[in-house]
Amino acid sequence: MTTRRAFLTRSATLAASGLVSFSAFAQPVSIGAIKVDARSLGPLGWGENAPRIGRAFESRLASELLPLRRRGGPTLHVTVRWLWLGAGVGGGMPGDGGGGSDDNMVSIIEVADRGRPLVSREIRSMLPSSSGGAWYRPDVDQRRIAALLENNAQWIRRYLGA
Repeated sequence: MTTRRAFLTRSATLAASGLVSFSAFAQPVSIGAIKVDARSLGPLGWGENAPRIGRAFESRLASELLPLRRRGGPTLHVTVRWLWLGAGVGGGMPGDGGGGSDDNMVSIIEVADRGRPLVSREIRSMLPSSSGGAWYRPDVDQRRIAALLENNAQWIRRYLGA
């Protein structure tokens, strides 16, 4: 039976010998400017709504990343690659292969300082279609999009160390 003391002693020995490395917590990345590109949504059927989604996402990121903002800091470039609203609340049964009732968003972030990339990562968000609240309200799709943008912005904040 392994005791806690034996486990800690072995872990410390392995770490000291270089056989095992423990990752350190990421240092927060400061952000000077935020640029969002949602043009790829246009051909996916979002048409004239793509620039509006981009502006809304940029605004959401600005408020979400406020603690990381620093004048003259690196620029956060966000490219929205995919935004999908599922068929609606209650669509499909578990295991029937449908699975089409989730809302999805994929974005790619890159933090660059004077052209030199510091961070690059793909962010995927998935929420149930009920995340926008009551399905019978006329603004349900706008609320679902807002929920996806908020969720994606929170993941970006997390990956940037805030």
